[in-house]
Amino acid sequence: MNIKDKSQIDLFKTKIHNSQKVIIVPHNNPDGDALGSSLGLYNTLKNMGKEVTVITPNEFPDFLNWMHGVEDVIIYDKNIKKAKKLISDSELVLFVDFNALSRIKLMGEVFESDETPRIMIDHHPFPEANTADIQISVPEASSTCELLFHVLNEAGFKEYITREAAECIYAGIMTDTGSLNYNSSRPETYLIVAELLRMGIDKEHIHHMIFHNNSFDRMRLLGHALGEKMERIPDQNAAFISLSQDELKQFNFKPGDTEGFVNQALWIEGVNLSALFTEKKDLVKISFRSRGGFPANKFSETYFNGGGHFNAAGGESKLTLDETVKRFKTVLKEFCEANEFN
Repeated sequence: MNIKDKSQIDLFKTKIHNSQKVIIVPHNNPDGDALGSSLGLYNTLKNMGKEVTVITPNEFPDFLNWMHGVEDVIIYDKNIKKAKKLISDSELVLFVDFNALSRIKLMGEVFESDETPRIMIDHHPFPEANTADIQISVPEASSTCELLFHVLNEAGFKEYITREAAECIYAGIMTDTGSLNYNSSRPETYLIVAELLRMGIDKEHIHHMIFHNNSFDRMRLLGHALGEKMERIPDQNAAFISLSQDELKQFNFKPGDTEGFVNQALWIEGVNLSALFTEKKDLVKISFRSRGGFPANKFSETYFNGGGHFNAAGGESKLTLDETVKRFKTVLKEFCEANEFN
């Protein structure tokens, strides 16, 4: 794995050795890679005798509740006073799976004034300079969990990665690659998976808990999304799903219930771009997935205040859900006419 500045690993190692009270923070709406890297790091540092706390900006999906240490996670928007005290008392803060303070919403305001040393470990492109003092950024990594394993190994901390930590790391790799279906063409990814298997992880159990442990309501929501809300745009080789707040309420939506929905349209022959529009209280959350030469990150950054990876990106819109979908159709045609894709 190409970490351009190897001194970053040495600085990471030194900071860990010299710090006792450590805070770990993933991005808002934590997914498998965010929580997996947080708890993989949490368990590893706990095994080193550190006082470690994971603070998530908001709730995470129920299907991640099996991870070791999850019961100790502090949810910031439900425990603001306690979280702020923990941060102010800490000696080191570790940011995982994000590279801009805006990605942790209200928590970002805390770190704009907090002077605790910060280290970022992330695989998203174009990190913002003010995010952390030490920035370990490798966009070609399949996931932050893959990068984390490499960092821990290079720092000489591999012996502290127990089976429990390894299971969290494996979960992040699997969720961010769709079970190694995309963003996983590098041999290093599979070598790390092999290492995790040697550590004794229960691969079948992890897959069951993440992918085969759906609620009845989630499956009904997926059926509704595919049967009633999926639309195809043949001229641009695209398809999308839009879900309103009323529809989410109808199916007793819980955080994480739409995880993976955006991938569904890519199973259709001829579809190279899939989008999911989810109506929130004050904005529309957008997810993009693509295959082939369609740059999902460039499209999202250009039109929807977003960004991400070449084939996996996110964005948002302040327009209504209907207006957002209408704009998507318009700008997609414009974008495709202005560019050529393989």
